[in-house]
Amino acid sequence: MRERVEVVLAQIRPALQADGGDVELVDVNEGVVKLKLKGACASCPVATMTLRNGIERMLKEQIPEVEEVVAV
Repeated sequence: MRERVEVVLAQIRPALQADGGDVELVDVNEGVVKLKLKGACASCPVATMTLRNGIERMLKEQIPEVEEVVAV
């Protein structure tokens, strides 16, 4: 499943990088995806919204086994 998550993150990454940020996959375990927001995303006041409404939504749509996305 880790490889599938990386494929989806590769689709999302250009939008984050355009705003000076990025995302790093830390771990995938039993449906929980752990991500680290980097650059401008790490200190952005709407980072939680980006994580939930953007990244988590896309991951769940494309990989039904994903149950939750958490920032670490």
